[in-house]
Amino acid sequence: MSLSEEINTDRLPEHIAIIMDGNGRWARQRGMDRIFGHHQGVKALREIIEASAELKIGYLTVYAFSTENWGRPDEEVSALMGIMVESLNNETDTLLKNNIRLSAIGDTERLAADVKSRLMETINLTSGATGLNLIVAMSYSSRWEMTEAAKKLASEISSGRVDPDSVTEFNFSSYMATAGVPDPELMIRTSGEMRISNFLLWQMAYTEFYFTDILWPDFGKEELYKAIIDFQKRERRFGKTSEQVTEN
Repeated sequence: MSLSEEINTDRLPEHIAIIMDGNGRWARQRGMDRIFGHHQGVKALREIIEASAELKIGYLTVYAFSTENWGRPDEEVSALMGIMVESLNNETDTLLKNNIRLSAIGDTERLAADVKSRLMETINLTSGATGLNLIVAMSYSSRWEMTEAAKKLASEISSGRVDPDSVTEFNFSSYMATAGVPDPELMIRTSGEMRISNFLLWQMAYTEFYFTDILWPDFGKEELYKAIIDFQKRERRFGKTSEQVTEN
């Protein structure tokens, strides 16, 4: 039986989040520079997007560029921005063909004009798609997101539009960049690192974590299948006992 045949299509995670880590190490292991690794990482992402769409996953959020990544060498940041534009130029038709809707979360105002323009263009072109929702976290950090949400809420409270006593964790979520998007059920991180690096901290309260030593450029659809199969073996209790979960 193939790995894809082991997947229970009735118990697929609706939302998968991925920290795509290990491009630089993958390149160094082959005597190449980090930029080469990032280019190979794009190929891996393409395969995972296609596999997710084939499985009819509802949402796929990928951590493409963090707020902290702005602190990398200028040459690498510039190359990453170029790769983003190149990828959007090359993949927009594929997104449209496969009914994939692109959106972005993060402080996109920090992006160079050409990057932001191309990103917004692709988002607009794919806005009518009804298949996989591909969310790119770009110039993103969860603390930035929560700070921005708190500012919006504080402004509405200050203006009298919102009663502070009415604020709950549920309506606070409406101020987040991911408003309207279900929380991730499965988070995958490649490269052996076991941390979530300021990614979707609010949204991942009950997310199942899957860590693998595989470096991102080597993470193909078979690795995705392994993560989903592992997820499906877990008992998700949400604070309840095993007996309560079984009864339901």
